[in-house]
Amino acid sequence: MKTTKIMLGGVAGGIILFLANWFVYGILLKNYMAANYNQCFMKPMEDMTWWALILSNLSLGFLLTIVISWSNSTSVIAGAKVGGILGLLFTLFIDLQFYAMSNMFHDLSVVFVDLIASVIILITGGAVIAWVMAMDKKEE
Repeated sequence: MKTTKIMLGGVAGGIILFLANWFVYGILLKNYMAANYNQCFMKPMEDMTWWALILSNLSLGFLLTIVISWSNSTSVIAGAKVGGILGLLFTLFIDLQFYAMSNMFHDLSVVFVDLIASVIILITGGAVIAWVMAMDKKEE
């Protein structure tokens, strides 16, 4: 896999993950999160550290791109599957640790809502990354 494709996939993935997270968590689940997450750990919007938020999405975009590259996924569906599997396992790891060691979630049902949301976001990211990486297959 050419470095250019990995760079394009990682950047495209980072952008789509940023937008998908904003849409899912910032719009669709905003009220649910306010009611079911411990708000003590949340920063107000005006105090967010935007560079860190952008870099976190880019790093996840590159992680997903590398896994898609290693799996030789060449279609949007295959990229979505890789994104879904990575999203499921990664979110279970993070959320169950938070559930076990913090008061972030009010109850276990919130973990499952977050799991579903994250899987949908990473399915979307994986599909877009695979699509971007499959563009101009003649380069390979």
